[in-house]
Amino acid sequence: MGNVMAVCKSEKKGTQKQNISKGFFKVDHGLVGDAHAGNWHRQVSLLSFDKIEDFRAKGAEVEHGAFGENLVVAGIDFKTLPIGTHLRCNEVEMEVTQIGKECHSHCEIYKVMGDCIMPREGIFVKILHEGEITVGDTLQVVEE
Repeated sequence: MGNVMAVCKSEKKGTQKQNISKGFFKVDHGLVGDAHAGNWHRQVSLLSFDKIEDFRAKGAEVEHGAFGENLVVAGIDFKTLPIGTHLRCNEVEMEVTQIGKECHSHCEIYKVMGDCIMPREGIFVKILHEGEITVGDTLQVVEE
């Protein structure tokens, strides 16, 4: 089980996401109001709070959403979850569709730090059942 630490969105592509504390996650779309939402396999991105903290310990000054993540969750190492894993938070159910991503043009974090964790630590999901997620909610891996 994990604890939701941030819910982040950006209204325009190419800008850092901001913590909005709660959001509505819609089937075949993702986080309502997020520029990267849409009917595709990368509707919502998740990143482990613990991995962000490890990165901060190396001197990175990053806020929640800086890596482009929609959900920051403490207590789950997302990259260990296989594709097809289901996650649930309140009534929201999601399915892992991709682990990591290729970084085509290095982001600002990479340019400053020489590294970025999203390409290897982040995951992407599609929304199977919609609802609201708020900071402080519990996210769990659904056992088949």
